[in-house]
Amino acid sequence: MAAINQTNASKKIDINIRAENLIKDTKILNIARLAKMLVDLYGQDEPFKKVGKHKGKEIELYLKEFDGYITFILTSDRNNFNCHAEKAIDPVARIIINVKEEKILTVISSIIRSKSNIFGLAKLLKYIIPGKAKIKGSYVAAIKLVRCLMIGKHEMYKKGR
Repeated sequence: MAAINQTNASKKIDINIRAENLIKDTKILNIARLAKMLVDLYGQDEPFKKVGKHKGKEIELYLKEFDGYITFILTSDRNNFNCHAEKAIDPVARIIINVKEEKILTVISSIIRSKSNIFGLAKLLKYIIPGKAKIKGSYVAAIKLVRCLMIGKHEMYKKGR
C-alpha cells in the first residue's frame, strides 16, 4: 500500500514538473514570436543590410530564468528574418538575459524599442554593466542582431503625429 501511495505521489510531482516546463516553453515561444512579429511589422531594412559577413550565423538568446533558448539567424533581408525557440547548433554569440521572470519582457521591450544608433546601443550598457545581460562569443554579431531587433526608428515612435 505504501508503494502505491509513493508511486502516485511521484506521478503527481512528475506531472507538476512537466506542466511547469510546458509553461516555461510556451513563454519562450511567445517571446520568440513577438520578436519576429515586431521585426516583420516595424523593423527597419537598414540594419539588415549591414549584417555583412555574419549572414547565416546563429545568435542565441538565453533566458536564464526560464532556462530556455531563442535562436536567431542573421540575414541581410528583413523579410527572411527568422527565430525559433530552441538551442542553437553552432552559435557565434550568446546573449544571456539574467533577470527575474517578471522583468524579462520589460528588458527585452526596452531594448527593442530603442533606436538602432549609437545612443540606442549605449542604452544596452544599463543592462550589461549590472550583469542583467551578458554577451559571450562575438560581440559584433550580437550587436548586429540587437540592431536588427531595434524598431525605435519606426514612424510610430516619432513625436508630433
